Amino acid sequence: MKRSHVLHLLLVQVIFLLPLLCLSDDYVSSRATFYGSPDCKANPRGACGYGEFGRDINNGEVSGVSSRLWNNGTGCGACYQVRCKIPPHCNEEGVYVVATDYGGAGGDFIFSLEAYGRMARPGTEDQLYSFGVVDVEYKRVPCRYGGSNLVYKVHEKSYNPHYLAVLILYVGGVNDILAVEVWQEDCKEWRRMRRVFGAVHDLENPPRGTLSLRFLVYGSAGINWVQSPNALPADWTAGATYNSNILLT
Repeated sequence: MKRSHVLHLLLVQVIFLLPLLCLSDDYVSSRATFYGSPDCKANPRGACGYGEFGRDINNGEVSGVSSRLWNNGTGCGACYQVRCKIPPHCNEEGVYVVATDYGGAGGDFIFSLEAYGRMARPGTEDQLYSFGVVDVEYKRVPCRYGGSNLVYKVHEKSYNPHYLAVLILYVGGVNDILAVEVWQEDCKEWRRMRRVFGAVHDLENPPRGTLSLRFLVYGSAGINWVQSPNALPADWTAGATYNSNILLT
């Protein structure tokens, strides 16, 4: 695909994302339900590609989100404050969740059982579960990852030096990763990685040696490339996690 076409697609994506990224005290009305998982957790095969990590992040308080919020994987890892609207059963604060999967079941959220119950007043969890689907209101909020800001993992299916896939694990603040590129030193150019699905980006025959990555970030500061020199060592291995040392706010 020509670079001009790629930039055009990114511009369209940014226009679509604009209303989703605006921080506001105003809540949006929607509906929410929960996974019927036998272990009370989220889907380990979630569409973001997180695997078991996607069930345990944020103490298991996670959610699948509608196609509008998921946005072809760009919305993976986004954070929301959600509260239900049944006064006798719902607390005022609601629940802080991380988007780890695709699916809304007629609304915008499918919570883990833990996250769904967090919206209830003490002692009313069973009553809230009995509704199955509830009216909610939500807003996007900054992600808080306790010191981790922009962290990625080399996907387990990667094979050095022939195939590299990167899974974006943590994106701090209110930011979305639109694209990832790898620096090709011998050609003096950036090579675009393909978004395979969710938060996974890949590249066949990546450059040899230490790799530099850059990320196209869209957030409160607008749209910008941020670069991580020496992002991956020459001996990068499948399953290893790396910190970009990039600070996103």
